[in-house]
Amino acid sequence: MPRLETGLTVLDRPARRSPALHRLALAELAERDGAAYWLDARNEAATYALYDLAPSRGRLSDVRVARAFTAYQHHELVREVARTAGDAGLVVAPCVASLYRDDDVPEWEAADLFESSLAVLSGLAESLDAPVLTTADRDAGGPYADLLADRADAEIECTRTDAGLKYVADGFETTVYLDDGFWQTTIPYWVELLGAVAEDDPAVAAEAMGLADGVGV
Repeated sequence: MPRLETGLTVLDRPARRSPALHRLALAELAERDGAAYWLDARNEAATYALYDLAPSRGRLSDVRVARAFTAYQHHELVREVARTAGDAGLVVAPCVASLYRDDDVPEWEAADLFESSLAVLSGLAESLDAPVLTTADRDAGGPYADLLADRADAEIECTRTDAGLKYVADGFETTVYLDDGFWQTTIPYWVELLGAVAEDDPAVAAEAMGLADGVGV
């Protein structure tokens, strides 16, 4: 699992209901001191997913969840956490642009509120020396996507494969997939572990000629 650095990190996940965010947040929480503040929008903080993925109930005792249902509520939650969350080791703010696109907020006001919320989240990450993890809205588009991209310090892309969720970040790529009772490796994993075979190795040359079975190594 990729580690999160101080700053605003955007996770691009395969689908809204993918467990990619929950897995990443729980893995990071295991490596950090302090609480995790989850500023929820669109009911992303699915308790069943957190309980199912957490290795123990104790891990979840450090998770604080607050839900927003409007852009105004979300903006106030962001400001409140910035004022009070001095013990935070991680802040999670999924679907950060979503509520600001609702019709109950004038477009000009929503854009200002959203930009202000992003600025507060970025400042919060710096002051706490902790990561703020959010998610990209694939359907956001327009100025919201641009503002989020401009503010982001890092990006993690997650895709679904036949073996499981694959995370790709700067300097990291999933090469081992774990599941109940087994684990599956990939060719890049063994290349990293053992190194690549030289192109002029006799076995490689023989295999390319279809003669590998007749060559002793």
